[in-house]
Amino acid sequence: MLVGPTASGKTEVSLRVAERCGAEIVSADSMQIYRGMSIGTAKPSAEQRRRVPHHLIDILDPDESYSAARFQQDADQAIRGILGRDRVPLVVGGTGLYVRALLHGLFPEPAAGRSHTWQERIGELRRHGENPYGRLALLDPGAASRIHPNDAVRAQRALEVFLRTGRSIASLQAGHGFQVDRYRALLVGLQVDRDLLKRRIHERVDRMIAQGLLEETRSLLGKGYAPELPSLMGLGYRHLVRVLRHEITLDQARERMQRDTRRYAKRQMTWFLNQEKVAWLDGSLPDEKICDAFQLLLEGV
Repeated sequence: MLVGPTASGKTEVSLRVAERCGAEIVSADSMQIYRGMSIGTAKPSAEQRRRVPHHLIDILDPDESYSAARFQQDADQAIRGILGRDRVPLVVGGTGLYVRALLHGLFPEPAAGRSHTWQERIGELRRHGENPYGRLALLDPGAASRIHPNDAVRAQRALEVFLRTGRSIASLQAGHGFQVDRYRALLVGLQVDRDLLKRRIHERVDRMIAQGLLEETRSLLGKGYAPELPSLMGLGYRHLVRVLRHEITLDQARERMQRDTRRYAKRQMTWFLNQEKVAWLDGSLPDEKICDAFQLLLEGV
């Protein structure tokens, strides 16, 4: 498994590692699952996907819901298929919750009860343009304090759990403990010096805009996808929606996207440092040297 913050170099390293050891890649990225959202999610190109088979990319439309529990099921199925072909599964991504769900499982899904009024309440919030995070902060401030206000997927999940059970998702997670080891896995991470990562993030944002992220966002809205969808609240898309609404300029969107991506990368690193036992490699080294180090770790397992 290869993890690390955005712009740390996971894509190219994973391709080289996969080619060396006969692997197929299972994406653990909560945005690359969506069709029609390629530029803003830094999705592997068609050529890269021809080099190495990829799984769990382009599996949903932007208005379809997804969860860590469903990712766990889909990843399990992909891994079984890869092993059945006598290939090596290489899980790659930066979505910490997906990684944890795959490696350690999730706390048991709370029962829905006799009614689904929680669904109606969340639907009403959406219809009135209210972000579920705001309601979560009122009802379950402890859970809200652990979730970034722009993380619409985790905020809605936490709100659903509270409305269904009357209990904080944090207490349910604490009871579970995530102590199950579902796989015997080598967890390798790419760590990059802060200044270098900042430069890579800024270059990536510039490249996305040059490649047509504004046009990709316009196309999604033109197909009828609402800007309040969790998929379109992702990095880049929410910024360029505001450009298309003439609320900010493209240069302002670029600066805010760079800033928010830096903050997101910091949260990713904090997650992996606190949640998982990762063998960290220097992501500033040439790809071949990183692959050599990765292979040495594999041989030691």
